[in-house]
Amino acid sequence: MINYFYDCYTILNKVYSDKAFIKQAINSTVIEEKNRSATIKTVYGVIDKDIELSYYLSFLCDKSPKLAIRTILKIAMYCIKHLGKKEYAVVQNAVELTKKLGKGGASAFVNAILRKFIKEQIPMPKDSIKRLSVKYSYPEFALKKLIDKYGEDRTKRIVSYQDDSNYLFFPEIDGEKYLKECGVDYKPTCFDRLFSVNGFVRNADYDKGIYTYQSLGSFAICNEVNPCDKILDCCAAPGGKSINLSYKCKQVISWDIHAHRVELIDDYKNRMNRENVFAFVKDAKILDSSLIESFDAVLCDAPCSGLGVTYSNPDIKLNRLDEDVKSLNKEQLSILTTVSNYVKVGGYLYYSTCSILPQENIEIIEKFLNQNTNFEIESIDSPLSHENEKGANAFLPDVSYGQGFYLAKLKRIK
Repeated sequence: MINYFYDCYTILNKVYSDKAFIKQAINSTVIEEKNRSATIKTVYGVIDKDIELSYYLSFLCDKSPKLAIRTILKIAMYCIKHLGKKEYAVVQNAVELTKKLGKGGASAFVNAILRKFIKEQIPMPKDSIKRLSVKYSYPEFALKKLIDKYGEDRTKRIVSYQDDSNYLFFPEIDGEKYLKECGVDYKPTCFDRLFSVNGFVRNADYDKGIYTYQSLGSFAICNEVNPCDKILDCCAAPGGKSINLSYKCKQVISWDIHAHRVELIDDYKNRMNRENVFAFVKDAKILDSSLIESFDAVLCDAPCSGLGVTYSNPDIKLNRLDEDVKSLNKEQLSILTTVSNYVKVGGYLYYSTCSILPQENIEIIEKFLNQNTNFEIESIDSPLSHENEKGANAFLPDVSYGQGFYLAKLKRIK
């Protein structure tokens, strides 16, 4: 078990100390293969339950331990409470890991805190919001906003829903026939060419572009885009939506502000053999006057808090603050306003996020429409379960199979 604990620690240290994204931390770490599945499950679990685990430490410790010790204790507490591993084995390996990391002086402390954790019944916070935050390991500020909008019972369902499904998109072949022939456990979705799969192992056909992975939310957004000659995907990396749209639009222009992320779009395009996708390094907040009214449609999948996809990206919750959302709101409105200039009269502007906060969704659209009377909202009705908000669609995890995102379709009328 010590190697498993060490691998978990190595990955988590990159997330906690170096602020790496969880997927990057995993990909950059050599993991003992026999424990790979357990290691990844534990790492995701510790990050997902970080608020809960941090609360336990605040109760058990007179003062906060140093980061390395906090990480060791979180791994151990998660293994005991959420994985049901044998308590004595967990304590023993946590102590061994402490020594292996050259922190033997703290081994007695680690041992004492974990034994205290095993024996004591830790009370939940008395404050209702803090209690919900610990129970669901969800940021307090976001809970307050969701409760204001949906009430406490609905909010509990929203933040607790989990779905482990992966989704495969087959752009040009019969996906159902393919999956049957492979003997894969699959389920059709409400969208043609997209299937929910379990236990599917990626094969050589992935590299040939026969299929690709795409989230249900991402596919749902693309599904509502009208076919057209020329579309701009202005916040495009890593490229999933651009590739999807390339099968219904003659030309897709894809932007991202970072060169290394534009490379991801090009890699995706090349793997899927999509010659009608053209990717560029471009800042969507800066107006390019040469492109005014140049596109039939613009998709603005705006930078957002990501609080609609925390189950698959739990590190989103680690450092997200209310101030971040307020800053993002300014950026969202700025980008949307700038790229709206590129839409032809009669064309469409699509605004999407992977957030479930009204402040990033309907409130941005209302501000934009108040300032831009040359656009009006056009109602959409996705086949994926959703809430209708003045014609736009809000997708919430408890009704949209764990997906949390938003989509508004705006038409330029003059």
